[in-house]
Amino acid sequence: MRALAKFIGLILILGGAYLCFWPVSVDPVAWEAPQNPGYVGDFAPNDGLAWLRFVDLQGRKGPEDADIGPDGLIYMATHDGEVLRSTVDGPAEVWVNTGGRPLGIEFGPDGVLYVADAFRGLMAVSADGQLRLLTDQVDGTPILYANDLDIASDGRIYFTDSSMRFSAAAEGSTLAASVLDLVEHSATGRVLRFDPVSGVTEVLATGLSFANGLALTEDESAILVLETGGYRMWRYPIDGGAGEVILKDLPGFPDNLNRLSDGSFAMGLVSPRNAIMDRLSGSPFLRRMVMRLPDAMKPAPTRYGFLIRTDSSGAVLQTLQDPTGAYALITGAVDLPDGRLVVTSLTEPRLGILPSGQ
Repeated sequence: MRALAKFIGLILILGGAYLCFWPVSVDPVAWEAPQNPGYVGDFAPNDGLAWLRFVDLQGRKGPEDADIGPDGLIYMATHDGEVLRSTVDGPAEVWVNTGGRPLGIEFGPDGVLYVADAFRGLMAVSADGQLRLLTDQVDGTPILYANDLDIASDGRIYFTDSSMRFSAAAEGSTLAASVLDLVEHSATGRVLRFDPVSGVTEVLATGLSFANGLALTEDESAILVLETGGYRMWRYPIDGGAGEVILKDLPGFPDNLNRLSDGSFAMGLVSPRNAIMDRLSGSPFLRRMVMRLPDAMKPAPTRYGFLIRTDSSGAVLQTLQDPTGAYALITGAVDLPDGRLVVTSLTEPRLGILPSGQ
């Protein structure tokens, strides 16, 4: 019994040493998580997504973002690098493979599909499927995690680079890199602008904890940007002036942002906030310990469907939810000419279609 007790003691000592000292790739920064209002008030639960219909993705998954092409088809990015296209009733078919991980996609006035590819950078896809890399660096630094984008009427492309610390390609997936960045909270995300005429890429804003969804206002006087790690939305003047927070204390992790045809904006909350990680926001040492736990014990997204519609000032106009999580990890939505919503997801093997009037 004495030998067994010594063995157990040794195991506990080694386990404690591992949790305290084993090297990890994150260097967490102390911060103060904002108040979590929970699902009350503007965010009170509802079943607005209960009427979703679906387009099967033929074995693919993760329709991160979507846009409506000049041909009226729905185009969507997927986890395996493919951009699919489909009618609203399906079936989906492969159009092109970027060789990376396409996230935000937008058709420009020229009919070209512009892609924020987390592995490769900012890309363009011509109508006949020809790929072209536009930019993968700015000011001598690599673009490690191109995420979402929008295109101004003058052709300039605004996009987010979520992290200067964690490369989606190097970590093997966008989700793995995003978890590292959110846990570390070193706020290296930035907003970039690419000028297709000069070929110049410039930095418009920095200091964001995982810069994510981005959309131009209807008058193109400003860009709206979602900061996933800060649970908030920023508004930046297009001339490069100081930004301001216009929506804060979101009850989940905001992802994509798209302007709808009525001038409002749709964002997805991929998951409710994690109470444990919020409580550990001021404790870098404990967050480092969490990263040493087995994957099964680490915090993970919660299945809960959630869309928010706001105006350009950040006021919440509507939420559409699915508390059952039947269609979950929702990233955002775009609208069809007939008023139906195309609802996208980080992980689902299908694309959601919400009938108009819901």
